[in-house]
Amino acid sequence: MDANREAVVQVLEQVGGVILGKQEAAVEILAALLADGHVLLEDIPGVGKTTLAVSFARLMNLETRRVQFTPDVLPSDLTGFSVYRRETERFVYQPGSVFCNLLLADEINRTSPKTQSALLEVMEERQVTVEGVTRPVPDPFFVIATQNPAGAVGTQLLPAAQMDRFLICTAVGYPDFESETKMAVRAGEDRAVDGLSPCMTLEQLRAIRSEVRGVFVSEEVAAYIVRLVSETRADRSFESGASPRATLALSRMARATAWLHGRNFVAPSDVEEQFLPCTRHRVQLSVRARMENRTRDEALSAVLARVERPALRGKKQP
Repeated sequence: MDANREAVVQVLEQVGGVILGKQEAAVEILAALLADGHVLLEDIPGVGKTTLAVSFARLMNLETRRVQFTPDVLPSDLTGFSVYRRETERFVYQPGSVFCNLLLADEINRTSPKTQSALLEVMEERQVTVEGVTRPVPDPFFVIATQNPAGAVGTQLLPAAQMDRFLICTAVGYPDFESETKMAVRAGEDRAVDGLSPCMTLEQLRAIRSEVRGVFVSEEVAAYIVRLVSETRADRSFESGASPRATLALSRMARATAWLHGRNFVAPSDVEEQFLPCTRHRVQLSVRARMENRTRDEALSAVLARVERPALRGKKQP
C-alpha cells in the first residue's frame, strides 16, 4: 500500500473511532473531498454532522473556520471587508471566514438568502470579489455545510443555484443500537475529536486529488452517466430534473469511488453508488409525486432501476 492510500485508510479508521457506526457517511464525505467538491449534510440536529466535519478537518491537516449561521450573519462576515486605518490614511482589506481550507457552514439554512448567496462565487470559482478586487482563496478549499430539515423553525430554503454548487448531499442518520450504547458509555469522557491529530498532509491531499482526476472513464460509462441524468428530466415524478452540473458531479464522484476501491477505471457500480448523493438535491418533485407521498430518493431509485447498465468488454457488469 502506497503512502497516499495508507493515509486515507488512517483517516477513515480515526473518523470511525469518533463517529460510531457511520462508516458509510464518512466514506461518502471523504470521496467528495478527494473529488475536490463541497458537501451538504442534511439531517436533524444532534446526530454528529458538525463533529464529523471537524474530524475530517483535523485529520487532513486543513486550516478550518467555522461559521454558525444565524439571521444576523452578514455577507461581509464571509467574504471580508475594508476598514479605514487612521495611521496610514488607507482602507485595509480584512479577509473573511472563507479564507481557509475547509469552511464549516453550520446550519446554513438559518441565515438570510443574501448571506447564503455570498458563498456562490467562492464555492464555484474558489475566489471572492470585494469592492471590485478579486482574491483567490487557499488551495484546497472545501465547504462542508450542515442543514436542518426544511420547515424547521427559523430556517430559510437554500436557492437552487447554491444547492447546485454542492457536489453531494447526504445525511448522517441515527446510530444503530450498539453504537448508541457505546456513546452512552463514553458520555462524560473527554471529547474524542480533541484527541485527533493529522495523518495526511496537504501535499498528499493534492496528490490524491490529481490521481482521482486521472481515473479513466470509458465512453460507455460516460454515456451511462448522461442517460441517468437525462432520465430525471424526462421523468414525470420531477418538476425539474438535474442540471448538466449533475453530470459533471457524478463523473467526479464515480472517479473518487473507483480510486477508493483501488481501481484506475470507473465501473457502472461506481456510478450507481453515487447517483443519489449527486442528484437528490438537484431535482424537484412534481405535484403528483408529492401527492403520492413519494420521496426524492424513491423517485431517483426508480430511475436507476430502469436505465440499463452498459456492457463493457462484452460482459454485463456485476
